[in-house]
Amino acid sequence: MLYPLFFTPIYKERVWGGTKLQELYQRQIPYEHTGESWDIACHPNGVSVISNGSLRGRTLEELVKKDPKALLGEAFKEMKKFPLLIKLLDAQDKLSVQVHPQDEYAKTHEKGELGKCEMWYVMDAPLGATLVAGVKEGTTKQEFERAIQEGTVESFLTRIPVNVGDVINIPSGLVHAIEENIVVAEIQQNSDTVYRVYDWNRRGLDGKPRELHIEKAFDVIDFTKSSSPKVQGLSVNKGDAIDTYYIANSYFAVEKIQLRGTIVENTKNLKFYLYTCLEGQGIIKHNEIQSTFHKGQSFMIPGSIGLYEISGEVTLLKSYIPHIQKDFIQPLIEAGYTLQDIQKKVAIEE
Repeated sequence: MLYPLFFTPIYKERVWGGTKLQELYQRQIPYEHTGESWDIACHPNGVSVISNGSLRGRTLEELVKKDPKALLGEAFKEMKKFPLLIKLLDAQDKLSVQVHPQDEYAKTHEKGELGKCEMWYVMDAPLGATLVAGVKEGTTKQEFERAIQEGTVESFLTRIPVNVGDVINIPSGLVHAIEENIVVAEIQQNSDTVYRVYDWNRRGLDGKPRELHIEKAFDVIDFTKSSSPKVQGLSVNKGDAIDTYYIANSYFAVEKIQLRGTIVENTKNLKFYLYTCLEGQGIIKHNEIQSTFHKGQSFMIPGSIGLYEISGEVTLLKSYIPHIQKDFIQPLIEAGYTLQDIQKKVAIEE
């Protein structure tokens, strides 16, 4: 029988990484330039190993293959590949200016890989922090190509100010980059495909210029994306919790739960849920099994476990694959919001 699952983080060394994951979350990181922690992953470049309970030492991939219905739930029992990837990113320096492909392009050009739609929740940032999110409105493909050739890319980038708690929606096709001294939680499709457009004229950890992917990038950049990717969200009071709805698309949904007490949830055997602790500490209970968690940790609720309880003074990101109408639009309408409110403040792409 399955239960709430915790995993051993998978760390990735990156030229732009740092030591914030150790400083903020008391992680035992392996590199001076630790850029990524893959906290829940089932990808050829990193597979999570369970760290708690009777399944300790088993991999997420093993569970997907053995009994996808029990792990993922009735709604996703036919899935052959785990659909999501949960990361923490420490950008001590700027990430490359990059873009991710859509599913169809990735399948054709990246040996069956998924595309990459993602979102960021800003967990730590200094005063005045900014992110790159898109190219300036009106920029054409020809102008951007010329800017790359002439070394003037930075003048065409849109920067947005960010603070702790901001939510940023990064659909495939949007040019983007995290800038200095920012830590984010990232919820994304289960893909590791990145097309670098520009890398600030720096060298990698090996001393060599990092590879760019100009041709593929220009195949997938969407120059029509001009609206701000910052998502305000809409909040609903639910007993001891305030639930803020941010993003729902065909790949994932993300809510923020600010809990001061206890909530009882139910998978109804339909779907799995992934949680990332943003602030505080809490307890997750299922049957007689009880586990504690704290800031910076992620865990998985398998689809088959039914009722579970979370308690504490804690703030969590909750991510899952949604039925958009039922899981997002309907609860907001029932809470008194209009469709206009939802369209304005929640990122929904059906």
